[in-house]
Amino acid sequence: MSDAGKPLPLVGWRERISLPGLGLGDLPAKIDTGARTSSLHGHVIETFGRDGKSFVRFSVDWDDIELECEAVQVDTRGVTSSNGETQQRYVIKTPLVIGNTQFRAEFSLADRSDMKFPILIGRTALRRRFVVDSGRSWLQRLPDGN
Repeated sequence: MSDAGKPLPLVGWRERISLPGLGLGDLPAKIDTGARTSSLHGHVIETFGRDGKSFVRFSVDWDDIELECEAVQVDTRGVTSSNGETQQRYVIKTPLVIGNTQFRAEFSLADRSDMKFPILIGRTALRRRFVVDSGRSWLQRLPDGN
């Protein structure tokens, strides 16, 4: 139950999501409660400052998507990958849409080209927002009907 007493939306182990602040829509994402931080496939091009804030410019190239994005860099932190290796990664915060739920979430930028999904949604983004059914998939529809 949510804090307001309503049932939380149910998500499967994979869902279609959008990142409207980056111009990315209808992407497959792996829902992974074993991962703390969410991750986005992106190759960092440069970091720069604007209006007193740190930004990161990165490219997203996945299947038929080739897009250059930029976002405020909120952190650089060590993230331990599934193979046990710790990498320093840039972390951004951007709106995330899963089904009819939109909220701001943090994503570390990583090369996920060897993975099956360009996006991994970790437990920090999921908690108090969704219930995960690890045996099901594609339970949520994006607002445009996908």
